[in-house]
Amino acid sequence: MVHISRRNVLTSAAAAGATALLASRGAEAATPSAEQASRPTELAGHEPVTVRWLEGGTPAELAAGTTFGVPWPRGAFAPDQEFSLVTDSGTAIPVQSWPTGWWPDGSVKWTAHATSGAAPRAGTYRLVAGEAAAPDSPVTVTSNSRRITVDTGVIAVTFRRGGEHLVESIRRGDTVIAEKGRLVASRQDRPSTEQAEVIRTQFFTSAIEEVTVEQEGPVRAVVKVEGKHRKDRRAWLPFTVRFYLYAGSDGVRVVHTFVYDGDAERDFVGGLGVRFDVPMRGEPHDRHVRFAGQGEGVLSEAVRGITGLRRDPGAAVRQAQVAGQATPDPATWDQRVTTRLQYIPAFGDYSLHQLTANGFELHKRTKAGHSWLRVDGGQRARGLAYVGSPSGGLAFGMRNFWQLHPTELEITGAATDTAQATVWMWSPRAGAMDLRFYHDGMGQDTYPEQLEGLEITYEDYEPEFGTPYGVARTTELTFWALESTPSAERVSALADANATPPLLASPPEHNHAAGVFGAWSPVDRSNAARDEVENNLALMHRYYVDSVDQRHWYGFWDYGDVMHDYDRDRHAWRYDVGGYAWDNSELSTDLWLWYHYLRTGDATAFRFAEAMTRHTGEVDMYHLGEWKGLGTRHGVQHWGDSAKQVRISNAGYKRFLYFLTADERVGDVLHELVDADRTFLVLNPGRKLTDEPFDPDPTALGVSKSTDWGALALAWLTEWERNGDGIARTKLINGATTIAALPNSWAQGGNVTYDLADGRFTGPAEPSISIGSLSSVFGLIELMTELLELIDDEQVTAQWVRFCRLYNSTAEEQRQETGSSWGSLNLRQAYSRATAYAAVRLDDAALAERAWRELRTGHAGYPEDHPFTSERIEGPAVLNPVDEARLGTNASAQYGLAVIQCLALVGDHI
Repeated sequence: MVHISRRNVLTSAAAAGATALLASRGAEAATPSAEQASRPTELAGHEPVTVRWLEGGTPAELAAGTTFGVPWPRGAFAPDQEFSLVTDSGTAIPVQSWPTGWWPDGSVKWTAHATSGAAPRAGTYRLVAGEAAAPDSPVTVTSNSRRITVDTGVIAVTFRRGGEHLVESIRRGDTVIAEKGRLVASRQDRPSTEQAEVIRTQFFTSAIEEVTVEQEGPVRAVVKVEGKHRKDRRAWLPFTVRFYLYAGSDGVRVVHTFVYDGDAERDFVGGLGVRFDVPMRGEPHDRHVRFAGQGEGVLSEAVRGITGLRRDPGAAVRQAQVAGQATPDPATWDQRVTTRLQYIPAFGDYSLHQLTANGFELHKRTKAGHSWLRVDGGQRARGLAYVGSPSGGLAFGMRNFWQLHPTELEITGAATDTAQATVWMWSPRAGAMDLRFYHDGMGQDTYPEQLEGLEITYEDYEPEFGTPYGVARTTELTFWALESTPSAERVSALADANATPPLLASPPEHNHAAGVFGAWSPVDRSNAARDEVENNLALMHRYYVDSVDQRHWYGFWDYGDVMHDYDRDRHAWRYDVGGYAWDNSELSTDLWLWYHYLRTGDATAFRFAEAMTRHTGEVDMYHLGEWKGLGTRHGVQHWGDSAKQVRISNAGYKRFLYFLTADERVGDVLHELVDADRTFLVLNPGRKLTDEPFDPDPTALGVSKSTDWGALALAWLTEWERNGDGIARTKLINGATTIAALPNSWAQGGNVTYDLADGRFTGPAEPSISIGSLSSVFGLIELMTELLELIDDEQVTAQWVRFCRLYNSTAEEQRQETGSSWGSLNLRQAYSRATAYAAVRLDDAALAERAWRELRTGHAGYPEDHPFTSERIEGPAVLNPVDEARLGTNASAQYGLAVIQCLALVGDHI
């Protein structure tokens, strides 16, 4: 008896019973038709979805609000469906919902939902079909030719359409809490580390080019501001800053992105920040600063302290100041203090700087021109500060504050009428960014020399290619316009919300039943064999999570990435050995991490994958210039290797975060990748392997039908899901059908070329073979698993299944079907999931058994007879104690993906 159920293991979308989109629809986009959009919703009997806070429990504060994504089975909902959010006790929570993804039949695939931090909170909620509750104070947006004002019912934020100040003011009623919000940056003409008589420094501020209202409420409003940093005639460091405001909330979430567009040899960024002016009210002894430290610690001070003096103003006075309340009338104090207030120093400047992942220090001074006093220090600050008075003030913070060091929270001028609150995403105290390439080329001036270098350090070097021009970084910030100085407990709660913004999430069982993201299944420990496999997966994931902290893979440009391979002689990752250093998504590490989260629903898994997506989608790919849309192969520096490829910028690694959170910045990056095939007009990936001149023909480009097309097709699939540019669906379908029409489809050799206009491939009529082990390990397998459920094309299905069946088959079988052996292919363990897919499609129990044998053999991975273990290495052999495992190569990602998909596809045969 064959125990394989295609219905259970491919996608639950098939189980939904909806008709798949026919390939004959040609280039038509998946935009819902008027008939589809207006048809009655089909919700009767649909079970509510329980959503929980990712970290569990009930958060004390939100980062202004939260936005989360939920998937739905094909055919379940029409695009105009409304949703309500209800607590277990039956309280309706105001929620704003909108679709972010569609199935080919026009039904909703993904929805996003926003709720405010001002709404009642519970540990769990039920998301159900029905009319949404309206907020008591809905967000409103008003605008004219010069300004846009967003009013949450608690605060009103006014944005300028031009000039220097992104935010004109933040008000609570008639009180201005903060104003003149702008970006600040500095540039040096040489690095801080080099000895020089003079380092010339320029200071830049934001210059607005465009402001867009992306959402207008009633629960959430989003304003996007774009521009550059300007000083005199020079404008550079383009930015995109989004502001998120929620009904009834006094918080503002900010997502800041900048792109480096300088010359790494002479443009050294000395500081990068966001600054607000904060009007100060009351006497200096009634002005307060707060800084969140590590744990639950909070520094609570007044600008002019009246505790610890030689003369005591009185217990009530001291207690009021420490609590952040207005002190009693000075006439009621001990007059020995009152008459001498002018002699008590007012400390108007504070700086908490986190220059490393394991150390912060807090300093203060009276004003510029005088020395700083060290206040205290610690290890890892949570990244939140406050300046203000009992009549109101600004709390401001940065997420991943210590992880993205060198960072700083700075308050200046608090003893004057106007303080300045600055979040430094790159602290000026750290010295300027040095983004130059790390060596002089070592004589690798020609392609033959560069190929020789590749043979020894695995680094694909080429002069002028190790440039950071066009890489980016995104940082998340939060600001609260508070009506009074917060208690230490409130500061701590705000700091927690800033550091780990609470997020609602639907459970793995629902996400799996919705049929999204292809072949995966929730964790199942129903027997001993499954339990052992699950233990291996958990150990492997935990090893990488722990390695980040043990190896201190933190820093502004590094946080979110992991290393590629391990050096067991030095007991260190190969951080300095060419292509063995930073991973840059090699072999789809991102995919493995996201599928691990999908299966487990684990908060640590989500945050790990989220950080990697933020990094790899910004730092490891280009957002400007002729290489826009390309990523950089693994190396010592994230942008250093000369192999610039779409397999690294792969949209398939980013779409998880987009659909699970509706994050607009990730959406921007996904849109950027739709036209990444144009880069083949300006850069020849195979330039070092041919003597032919590069004269690209747009109708016959050298786009590979595996690694290149798989990455491009994932961008087109995502754009199609999002109802974007119709060319995406056209190229996706054309590519799949024309590759399948080649004599040996994805394994076909010879001169196979690509047409930029419509995505069609053309190749020789005679069968031949050209296949590599990397062909399908950059998302192609995952793409095809999803795509074949969305289109109804027998030839595409048959040819892909044949490819999956033959990769790990015998040379004789390959010769019989394709005319020649496929050679000695690597990564056979990784391709066990391809065998498993073929087994399901062909309903073949023998293939299913073969898939598990291939996985257990562990070719280019982890064999079954080699148990997953780790040991602690201590003593003089390592700088700090670390865990060392037999793991430690990026084959871990492919092992994880193979196990996850074999469990989902042929789990009955384990």
